[in-house]
Amino acid sequence: MMFTSPQLHRRQFLRTSSSLLAAGAMFTIGTNTARANIAGGVRQISLDNLHTNEKITLAYANGDTYIPAAMHRLNRFLRDHYSGTVGKMDPTLFDLINKVRGSLNTNVAIEVISGYRDPHTNERLRKTRGGGVAKRSLHMVGQAMDLRLKGVPLDELRDAAKELALGGVGYYPKDGFVHMDTGRVRSW
Repeated sequence: MMFTSPQLHRRQFLRTSSSLLAAGAMFTIGTNTARANIAGGVRQISLDNLHTNEKITLAYANGDTYIPAAMHRLNRFLRDHYSGTVGKMDPTLFDLINKVRGSLNTNVAIEVISGYRDPHTNERLRKTRGGGVAKRSLHMVGQAMDLRLKGVPLDELRDAAKELALGGVGYYPKDGFVHMDTGRVRSW
């Protein structure tokens, strides 16, 4: 009869359990990202900023809790690319965008044209862009993003966002992006 220490069994159990837990978490995140983003588990987002050439992929929420360190990184990532001013983004905007991606059955990175916009930048753009910038733009309060998804036609992106009816949707085919925001439901 072989004698084994209870500590040895405990260590083996803990090692095996932690390996299985990690493997299960990686499987869930890796294979069910779009479903988890909609269902409310661990939610992650991948962004490519077309003006700064920065890329970011991170988990930003778990269940009903937004991860403060991730929110801080996303705020910095989506800063006003003209002035460098960092604003505070509405975390539900990331949920909205992920729901749109999920409805399109894609998990490609979001190509960001514009995130947060400083009020001074907004005013300057209003005066130089011929009316394409709203005086009370939701970009100034972190509730809007101009974006596109690689490989997804803009009209399909627009239609998916409008179908969800979770905020504002602007369609700018000439400029190559769709505007999404967490304001009232409307489209243009």
